[in-house]
Amino acid sequence: MAGGLVKQMKMIYPTPTNYLRRKPSFQTNLNTANLKSPRALPLFLPLILGLAGLCFVATPPVVADEFTHNRLVVALKPDKDPDTMRSERENLTRVLSESLGKPVRVMVPLSGAVIIEGLANGTIDVAHVSGGDLLNAQQANAASLLLAVEIAGKTYYESYWLALKDKPYTEVRQLRGKPVAFASRTSTSGFVVPLFDLKEKGLITDGRDLESFFGSGNVWFGSGYVSAVERVLRGEVEAAAVSDYVLNADKHLSQEQRDKLKVVAAQGPVPTHVLAVSNRLSVADRERVAA
Repeated sequence: MAGGLVKQMKMIYPTPTNYLRRKPSFQTNLNTANLKSPRALPLFLPLILGLAGLCFVATPPVVADEFTHNRLVVALKPDKDPDTMRSERENLTRVLSESLGKPVRVMVPLSGAVIIEGLANGTIDVAHVSGGDLLNAQQANAASLLLAVEIAGKTYYESYWLALKDKPYTEVRQLRGKPVAFASRTSTSGFVVPLFDLKEKGLITDGRDLESFFGSGNVWFGSGYVSAVERVLRGEVEAAAVSDYVLNADKHLSQEQRDKLKVVAAQGPVPTHVLAVSNRLSVADRERVAA
């Protein structure tokens, strides 16, 4: 299946992107990530160690001659506009169906929680998710790591607070009492990391305390990066928490949209996304999908 799943998944990420099958190198890159502050370690150690724990379960690859499952179901986490994701879904469906010689369904569930549930009950076979989602799936005994994403030679990226260029904000403290948007409740870069940063700065005490800083009714959760940024562009919120590549690459927003935005604050690093595979899928079928 050379050039199948991996080739098409590269369309979903900014180039250059690589899916790492040499799992120890993924763990090494995470450990050598340029952490901006030692205080970030309490948050990132569970993610890093959780992923690393998966990485070092070394088993000889077993490549099946053919995919034995009746149908492959692939889930993509919603992080772009519907038209872009529709095109990606159609391309991925076509290429995988041709490569596997089996029916393939590519779906875009409403949230990471729905994906994890699908991986657990076997209605989803493979999913493109964040490191945080993978850790949750592992803890639920729903899925394990199939392939790790490397972007421009790195297995991490940053989380950004974005605002319109004509806004006066230069740091997250200035967003006190302002309406904001998070990418989703399960997004690592669009919620988990910004939440931790707010706690580290002493601006909130816990995740249930967001409105004490931003103001009552001023916290909105989207269904992905684009839904959050579009609120900024429409003037409905003052800032949105998303991944850095939403602004730095051309996969999520048009150039016209990106030209209207600026970075208010950056936090991280954030482990890159991964391809998670349901524990209900056989080892041979996992290797066939990844080949």
